[in-house]
Parts: sequence; structure tokens; C-alpha cells
Amino acid sequence: MNPVRYLMAPVWVAQLATGAKSFRDNPLIGSPALNRRGLHERRMRLAHDLAWRRRARLAGLVSAEDRAAFDRDGFVMRRNFLPDDAFRQLRDAVFAYEAPAREMIQGDTITRRIAVDPQALAAVPELKRFLANPEWRGINRYVGSFDQEPLTYVQTILSHVRETAPDPQTDLHADTFHPTVKAWLFLTDVAEDEGPFVYVAGSHRLTPGRLAWERETSVMASESANRLLARGSFRAGREEIARMGYGAPKAFAVPANTLVAADTVGFHARGLSARPTVRVEIWTYGRRNPFLPWTGLDAGSIPGVAERRIPWMWRARDLMEKAGLGGQPWHDVGRLRPADPPGLQPG
Repeated sequence: MNPVRYLMAPVWVAQLATGAKSFRDNPLIGSPALNRRGLHERRMRLAHDLAWRRRARLAGLVSAEDRAAFDRDGFVMRRNFLPDDAFRQLRDAVFAYEAPAREMIQGDTITRRIAVDPQALAAVPELKRFLANPEWRGINRYVGSFDQEPLTYVQTILSHVRETAPDPQTDLHADTFHPTVKAWLFLTDVAEDEGPFVYVAGSHRLTPGRLAWERETSVMASESANRLLARGSFRAGREEIARMGYGAPKAFAVPANTLVAADTVGFHARGLSARPTVRVEIWTYGRRNPFLPWTGLDAGSIPGVAERRIPWMWRARDLMEKAGLGGQPWHDVGRLRPADPPGLQPG
């Protein structure tokens, strides 16, 4: 037997108690035999149970209306989230901000991200005020089930930048096996045929059909030809979703100044775009060890640390790539504004 397997065995065992999700990289998580006996299903059940317990302790951070909407649907949607004047000032300031940007190309789409870091907060005080909004903060925390600062970006989606297969994010999928949060404040209008966010209402809750499908999928995941599925982001067709007991996907065709926050353990996608489009949003992402029983005590949320995590993460990935220890999908494209043309040259 390869001696490396003996050395890695304690790491693989320890990862079972974390958010590790790759069926290809961890032979225990990806074991067909263990998953036939319910390993993946049990991890999922426990993670969901703990998330709902944490949310019960965070319930006071959101209104009763938003809490009921989320508990039922798996998302909160709020049109006209900010007063008109405040939104216009925020949008105009963000669109004028030029900063170091990173881009990733998937299929026919480029995603651009600009970090909301100390430089951004100093240059765009409207953005700093928005992130202090108690409703924005409370919704992110309740949906994500943790009292933590999410990672925050100004994100731009540029569709149809080249002639090729669609972005894989247009496939209905769950990000991972446990509850997480992604939230958007759309700075541009989003039409139904211009790549809207799509979500299957109620799919953040486990049904008998979902659990049976998860067990079946987990058995074959490590050998799947779909790289994203093999790494723990399960894909599902509409017929499969119906058999799990869920309804039809909902497309969020919404005007600018709409907030959407969703638990992305529910099935979601980016809708197909009929034409080249540019979508700009303030986007947050929060994920933590799903097996923690407490809501807070997050070192990454400490002021002075929280707003520096993204630049640190980018630099760490750059160093790993230079050392041959992994790829860096986010390419440095220099200083750009959110709505500028692509920095990457699509091949």
C-alpha cells in the first residue's frame, strides 16, 4: 500500500468533522461502500439539524416576515431594499470605483470580482455604510446560520464573451451538503432572459426523496466525469428535483436595488442569457464548519482581519500556483471598474 495513504489517513478522518466535501480528494468521503451505509446522508442530516438550531438562536436578527419567508422557501427577496437616494449614491460610487480585479472564465461567461477590502471601504464610504446596515447583516447571518462576517465582493457577470458551451453555473446544483449563504444586492436590472438567479423554493429542506437521491449520488460521485459533482457540488435535472418532492425553479427577474439571500444547499443556478449582458452586484458568501454548535467565535470576523481575508486568500493561491501546488482560477487582470469590458481575452 502507498505509504502516503497511511500518513494522510488521520487527515481524511478529521475532515469528516468539517465542511470537506470532495468525493475525489478524500477516499472516506468518496467511499462507495461507506456511502451505501449512509456516511454522506448522516453528515448531511447532522449538518442541517445543527444549522436550524443555530438559526433559532439568531432569529432576533431578522423580521418575522423575512424569517417566515426563508424558513418556507430557502431565500429572502426584498425589492427596493434601500431608499432610492441611498441606492443611487451607492450604485454610482461603486460603478466609479477602479480597483485590482480578478476574473474567471467558465464556459461562455466571465465572472469578475473586486474585493471589498480596506481600500474599497475607504474609497467608497457609501459601501461601508451599506455593509453596516443591520437588516443586511441580520439576513446574512440568519440564512447562513452563523454570526460571522461573510466575504464581500463587487461582482460582475459578463455573459456570451465567447462562442462555446454555456457556463456550468447554469446547471441546477447545490453548492455543498450543508447550509450556506450567498446574498446579492443587484446594482443593475436583471431580466428573465439575461442570466437571472434561479432557485428551487423549499429545496433547502431535506425531504425523503432528497435524502434517497443524495445517498444514490454519493455512491457514484467519486467516479463521476463531472468534475464539479465529484468535488461535492451535486447537479440535478428538473425531473430528479421533482422526484425529490420540490417544485419548479423560480427565476429572479428583478429590478436594481433588490436583495436576495439564499441558502445554497438548495438547488440553484444562473439562468441562461439570450444575449451578451453585464450584471453588477454586491455579493457575499459565507461558509463555516457545519458541525460547530455555536454561532459566533469566528476569528475571521475580527475587525482588521475580516476585510483583509480576500486579498490574503488571493495572494496565498498565487503563491501555491507558483509553487506548483494547485491552480489559481482567478486571474489578475489589473485595475478595472465593475462595468468595464473583460480584462481576460477569451480564447
